[in-house]
Amino acid sequence: MSTPPSKQRPEGEHEVKGLAFRDEGAAEQEAPPPAAATVKRRISWQKLTFLPAALAAVLLATWLWFEQADLDSITENAIAGGQVSKALRQHIQLTVISTFFVLIIAIPLGILLTRKAFRKAAPVAMTFANMGQATPAIGLLALLVIWLGIGEKAALIGIIIYAVLPVLANTIAGLKANDPTLLEAARGIGMSPLGVLSRIELPLAVPLILAGVRTALVLNVGTATLATFGGGGGLGVLITTGITTQRMPVLVLGSVLTVALALLVDWLASLAELLLRPRGLEVES
Repeated sequence: MSTPPSKQRPEGEHEVKGLAFRDEGAAEQEAPPPAAATVKRRISWQKLTFLPAALAAVLLATWLWFEQADLDSITENAIAGGQVSKALRQHIQLTVISTFFVLIIAIPLGILLTRKAFRKAAPVAMTFANMGQATPAIGLLALLVIWLGIGEKAALIGIIIYAVLPVLANTIAGLKANDPTLLEAARGIGMSPLGVLSRIELPLAVPLILAGVRTALVLNVGTATLATFGGGGGLGVLITTGITTQRMPVLVLGSVLTVALALLVDWLASLAELLLRPRGLEVES
């Protein structure tokens, strides 16, 4: 005897003692497929073009102003003979070298201080790092000049000490923020401690570490202007010359180049932050 039309069940469903049941897997087969995860665009064209275009406009306006400005002999002597390009080159060199040493000091130290055997030393290390940044930069540089003498070496050490804190703090925070159950699962499938660190912990901590590196880069550009007081050169030479000689064009040139360099470095660091961030962290449903 056939079942009346009103009692007919959908395909994959049957009745047992008056209750409706579906065959295993039928619901999953009929369910609509989930929406595909969308990945954010890593770098938009606005991010690639806006800041460089703005910096180019500012530098062009500064150059045009210099072209029509009535410069006296003192101003011309301060910027003649390739002194501007020399100061800019020294500033970039100070920033790059100091950042390199900050990275090779702070990141390995941060990793070490999150290991079980050295966790008790973390508060001591953070105290010293905080002391380095809490000390006024000009006072720290003066102490290093008294100890090491005038030159680029004292300036570099001062910049490095001043910029270690953000990278060290972010490295420790990034590694501590990892889910312990995820790390335990990785160990449970037989991964070595080095494998867990390199394949799980560090990739997950990359966003915070890169944020610390970005902060350190901008700090280094700013602190490098003080290198002139220790004989380290840099764009601070133009700024101090403009102040001491009361020549506004020299002061404006040194200040504009310093600000432009800091913004350019921050822009490049933001691009690196997006490119180096693990792709899995950018997926949103």
